[in-house]
Amino acid sequence: MKRRRTVRESASIEPPPGYYVAGAEPPDAAQRALILDWVVSRRIASGWRVESRSGSQVVLVRGQPVNHVLHAFLTVFSCLVWGVVWAGLALVNHVEREALTVDAQGRIVTVSAP
Repeated sequence: MKRRRTVRESASIEPPPGYYVAGAEPPDAAQRALILDWVVSRRIASGWRVESRSGSQVVLVRGQPVNHVLHAFLTVFSCLVWGVVWAGLALVNHVEREALTVDAQGRIVTVSAP
C-alpha cells in the first residue's frame, strides 16, 4: 500500500535558531536574506510558489487561474453541456497571494493580497 503524502496547511514563518540572535544587534542584509530564504522554502513545501522576488520581499501565490479560453471552446463543442463544469470551476477556484517582507530587525511581515 502506498503512503499518502500530506501537506501541512500552515508552516511556521519563524526562522530556525541560529540565524540571528534575538535582542542583539539587528541582522545585516545577508542575514535578512537568509531569514527570507528560510521562510520561502517553508512556504514552498506547503504548496506555495514564488511569483516575484526582490532583495527583501517575496510575493507567493497558491492556486491556478481558470483557463477561460479552453472552457469556452469545450462549451461550444459540447453544445453548452460543459458550461455547467465551467461555471462550477469559475465559482470555486481562487488564487491566493501573499507578500513576505523582512524588516530591519529580521522579523517577517506578511501581507495577504487579493
